[in-house]
Amino acid sequence: MKVILPGKPESRLQALATGYWDSRRITAYITGNAFSILGDPETLLQTVYDDDEQPLEAIALDEASGKIAVCTDRTVRIYRPFGREEDALRWALQTSFTVERQDASESDNASMSLSWGASEELLVAHSFLELYSTSSTPECSWRKKLANPVRLASLSYDSAYIASVGRYDRLVKVWRRLSYGTDGVRFDFIYLSHPQAVTNIQWRKPHFIDQTIDNVLYTFCTDNVVRVWTGSDSYGQQHLQLWGKIDLAEAIQGRDPLSPSFPSIRWAFILHGRDLSAATERAVQEGVPSGDDDAAAALEHLIGVANRSPEICVVLDGRGHMSAWAFENVGCKTPKSNIFNVAHVESPEFDFLKGLSPSSIPHVEAYSYCNTGGHLHIILHYFDGMMQVYRSNVASFFDPRPNKKRIALGSLWTGNSAPIRKIVRNFSGRAIISRTQDGECVVWRHKFGGVGTMLSRQVVIQHKKHIHRTCLLRKGRFVVFLHTNHISLWDCRESAPILLAEETYEVPGKPLCLLILPRHKVEDHTTAHIATITSEKHGLVWEVKLPFYTPNHGPGVVNGNTHQRASISEYDRFELDDAGELGYVLPVDPAGAQPVISGFLDVFTRDVAVSYTHSGRVEFWTARVGHNKRKGVEWLSTASMETGVSEPALVSGSTSKKAALVNSSRSSLTIWGVRGESLEYTQDFETGTIKDLDWTSTPDSQSILAVGFPHRVLLISQMRFDYLNKGPAWAPIREINIRDFTPHPIGDSTWLGDGHLVIGAGNQVFAYDRQFDLSGALITSLRLPLRKKGQWDIFDAVQRLNGPLPVFHPQFLSQCILAGKIALVHSILLALNKTLKFWIEGEVIDDYLGLSLEDFYSVDHASKVSGKEAGAYLSRRMSYDEGDESFDEETACAINERLTRVGLPQLSGHEQIQLVDIIECAGLVEKQRRSLDENGARFMLFFRQHALRKGRTNEIYMGWREINWAYHSSSQDILLDFVSKQHHGRILWEDARESGMFMWMTDSAAVKAQFEVIARNEYTKGEVKNPVDCSLFYLALKKKTVLQGLWRMATWNREQGATLRFLANNFDDPKWRTAALKNAYALMSKRRFEYAAAFFLLADHLSDAVNVCLNQMKDLQLAIAVARVYEGDNGPVLRKLLEEEVLTIASQEGNRWLASWAFWMLHRRDMAVRAIITPVYTLLETPASPTHIDLKSKLFLTDDPALVILYSQLRHKTLQTLRGASKVTPKVEWEFVLHNARLYDRMGCDLLGLDLVRNWEFSLSSPTVAVGSGEHDPLKLLRRRDSLVIADLPVSPVLAHLPSEMKSGGHKPKPPPTVFEEPDSNSLLDSFGF
Repeated sequence: MKVILPGKPESRLQALATGYWDSRRITAYITGNAFSILGDPETLLQTVYDDDEQPLEAIALDEASGKIAVCTDRTVRIYRPFGREEDALRWALQTSFTVERQDASESDNASMSLSWGASEELLVAHSFLELYSTSSTPECSWRKKLANPVRLASLSYDSAYIASVGRYDRLVKVWRRLSYGTDGVRFDFIYLSHPQAVTNIQWRKPHFIDQTIDNVLYTFCTDNVVRVWTGSDSYGQQHLQLWGKIDLAEAIQGRDPLSPSFPSIRWAFILHGRDLSAATERAVQEGVPSGDDDAAAALEHLIGVANRSPEICVVLDGRGHMSAWAFENVGCKTPKSNIFNVAHVESPEFDFLKGLSPSSIPHVEAYSYCNTGGHLHIILHYFDGMMQVYRSNVASFFDPRPNKKRIALGSLWTGNSAPIRKIVRNFSGRAIISRTQDGECVVWRHKFGGVGTMLSRQVVIQHKKHIHRTCLLRKGRFVVFLHTNHISLWDCRESAPILLAEETYEVPGKPLCLLILPRHKVEDHTTAHIATITSEKHGLVWEVKLPFYTPNHGPGVVNGNTHQRASISEYDRFELDDAGELGYVLPVDPAGAQPVISGFLDVFTRDVAVSYTHSGRVEFWTARVGHNKRKGVEWLSTASMETGVSEPALVSGSTSKKAALVNSSRSSLTIWGVRGESLEYTQDFETGTIKDLDWTSTPDSQSILAVGFPHRVLLISQMRFDYLNKGPAWAPIREINIRDFTPHPIGDSTWLGDGHLVIGAGNQVFAYDRQFDLSGALITSLRLPLRKKGQWDIFDAVQRLNGPLPVFHPQFLSQCILAGKIALVHSILLALNKTLKFWIEGEVIDDYLGLSLEDFYSVDHASKVSGKEAGAYLSRRMSYDEGDESFDEETACAINERLTRVGLPQLSGHEQIQLVDIIECAGLVEKQRRSLDENGARFMLFFRQHALRKGRTNEIYMGWREINWAYHSSSQDILLDFVSKQHHGRILWEDARESGMFMWMTDSAAVKAQFEVIARNEYTKGEVKNPVDCSLFYLALKKKTVLQGLWRMATWNREQGATLRFLANNFDDPKWRTAALKNAYALMSKRRFEYAAAFFLLADHLSDAVNVCLNQMKDLQLAIAVARVYEGDNGPVLRKLLEEEVLTIASQEGNRWLASWAFWMLHRRDMAVRAIITPVYTLLETPASPTHIDLKSKLFLTDDPALVILYSQLRHKTLQTLRGASKVTPKVEWEFVLHNARLYDRMGCDLLGLDLVRNWEFSLSSPTVAVGSGEHDPLKLLRRRDSLVIADLPVSPVLAHLPSEMKSGGHKPKPPPTVFEEPDSNSLLDSFGF
């Protein structure tokens, strides 16, 4: 549901026009230089703006043609309807013309008036009366100069009469038409004399357009009398005569308020006969409740009145009283007036001025209408810029009984009088202020839990001084404006704003923001501290003293204790020296749970500001006021990161430490998790520039970002992290487009506290609640059950995309497998099998399948990652397995067979397919469990899953994560055999690259043997066996003779002779090596890169061959494999390749898996451990600065909670890894573990995060120093001595003095001997507490 505030109505007598055209109600009113067209009171059909910035003076609607005429003080514009057949009704400019005026220069109050008559005739009145025919090109058919400029003029429905009246004029001039046609239109006129000035005139409306009725004129006068004038049968001078009158003061006599301070007010409107008939028909159709005799009597009374076909004058005093009088048989045939009373009612529902002081009561114009088959509608136009539309059952309206529900407020039409430039919310989101360019500020209040999105206008502040920044205090009761050189405080509790205090200031630089600082004492609601920070990093804090009020009451209730006067005074000055070159400082958008004021100043304190520099550094700040009764403000940076987005055009931050940045061209959006220093979302928007960013969140802190464009707002929701599918972390879920309602671009938007979105465009405010239609949702994969009317709550949808996963979700199962909880996975699958076996349609499937939550994190139940032997690890069984039932391949098939029949409501279709894949893979791995170690099982499961998903995803290769598992596995022969079987024993290079086997195989002999298998398969892969295809492989193996034999058989190849002759030479001779080089370069020029690399090997130029593989063929794995096969794992080319290429790629991409593997290959196992925790670029000899790192390296996908599993495995594996772990400070390890727990939480695997923080064991800190050496003794880091530790530290005394950081010419380590370190007796006794 949306609520539209269509703009502030102009305070003019002809600001509103309503009529019944083409079987529909059309209402239009003017707001500034635009006008809004509405159907129902809640339905905005169109907003029409004009290039002319002059405000509109009047508007008129022709019920016959549907045309709308508007005018400024000199120009008339006529709009015609189109598109009603296509159900896309719009109005377009038909014509415009300028009128000649002689009075506009004489008086500022000179106005224009418009009125439609029959046959599309338009009356334009100013100092002249002009009658135009508008059916085609406007043509003036009659023009008459007047003595006084017209204030109001009205043309009768048959164009027979014109009534006009000037400002403060007591004579109504009535012109009677004497001739029709364009040739000679003639009128004569008479004066209708009144005792005082006439305020309004209107003609009686016919029941339908072509009906011929007596013309009746109603005049409203300042003597509080309504007069009825009718035509005369005689053809004398007096062609209109007084038929009757009602004294409005007498109509509600004796019912005025007792207090003399309240003026006697009377509002009156005419309920025309056609509207009374339609409203009575609807009341009769609705009937009365059975047994309600009073309601039946009221309906009978109404029917009796309606049968007399009267016009009714309704009189209101605005203070709870209403009186209705009927004019029966008005017309020239009944010269004697018949006026009778219909109802006198006293009801609080008619107290329209409740809460207003006598001085602030505006002028009010009242209107009424009723559609065919509809209810009575009453419009009250308050001249302070608001219209209220009430709906009523007319029988209840005139029912004399008390305590009757008579009228209901249907709509509120208001807004700003000029285009909105800025909207600012208070922290709780219960109040907003909208500001226009010319300084008009409107404070709106929002009530939580109301029906729809109700915004009530609190106060309008007309402020001509330039407003630099704005903030709202105490739910909109007070407003603070920051001007160029002074600050002001306004009281907005009453309808008329009051300036309470002003204070001048001087501060170096340009003020960038206005921040409300957290209260020192929560209960002290009459003191606030407000800060500004300038572009030169200087800050100024003011203390604002507010007048006493009662927080729990409305804005108008003031505490009787008023001894505290409002004031603004300077409180403190400060400097933010570490903030960098500030571009902007902004208040953070509230998100998540309501903050608790703790009194502490730490990273958990609520943020108050987000700053960003010109280079793209984002920083969150919090503050504490007056700690320990000391005057002053303390500031603390709670999180910061370099984004690399230079000169951002827009930045927005939320209290959940999310930041959104827009680049300088306003075309690209990035979303950052500043706490984790990761890039979570990036998107280029080719169409439209980004204008605005606003954050909100669900009650459980899941973030939603509103991205504003000129004519639409895109709502982007955070998603669960998905490291397996590399799914997006954010996704657009809803688009709000306002182009159908207004052509004006959006000025600003903001969130209210309960998730409702407010958009300001032009003079109008659009408020959208949380409900949205799923058919228009941008995420179609959601399995969201439909709510009533097909709507869904955006908070529920976002919670569905986030939050804890069910334990049988493929992502949860995959993370359990990575965490080494194979037995837990088996238990979940057995429980799922049992659930599906006994499932009945319609039954709810529990997210936890009836398992105890303790089973997921208890050490007794969950398989902790440790260095236990492989067999015991995988054969362990959960203590709560049912009976003898165990998980095997047969059980996996049974579960999958059931999953083909049952759709799990918690999973999408794609996720259920993934679940089937994982179950099949788990069954397959279980078959091999006795011969596989932990890492081998991980690789086998994910390799099989990758094979199953290959056709459905774009992933071609196994990732470096899976390569690491296999690399650190002791079951590589089984894995190699498994990969070979997957490819039916014929592994080509493409298949080897897909599995990454030459990256993870550690046995050099096995590497060469497998490379030869691939060489053979590459030769025989096609029908025609081509030696060119296998040349690179055989030459890398240095088996030139085998290649010669293959060429001898290639008689079909025209290159055979030359190649055989060339290969017969001795390539130890420099001459033939040079020849091989020439051939290699010739092949390069022909773009035969693989063959060229083979000739580089023939010339013994391994580095050139590697470079061709890397740069021309873009195949990193082939380059590494060729280097490993050609010179072994300790060769200089491989070392250079790993140091200069692989580690550089890892640094640029932030790929810690790749970095750890490369360091391990380089025998720098201490660095391999540190690379898992520390950003890779900090470990290199020439680290790049954070601002020059590729955006890809900051992507959230570079983080992976499985890294913590690898770290826990490797850190105690060898002495080198122990030494690497010793250089990881406890603080860094603590943050690493917490960060991974947060990742688990964001993935929906909260239970695994809980298990991690509950069961993690930290290494012992501050190890003792070994005697005679500068290094710490790494063995002292161990908490337990139950594991083998490989001694792989270099023993050379020269090498011992090398720096610990990696250098490009590092040492050549010896093969690592496996040594069991015998623990000394003291450490054993320590273990037992002695």
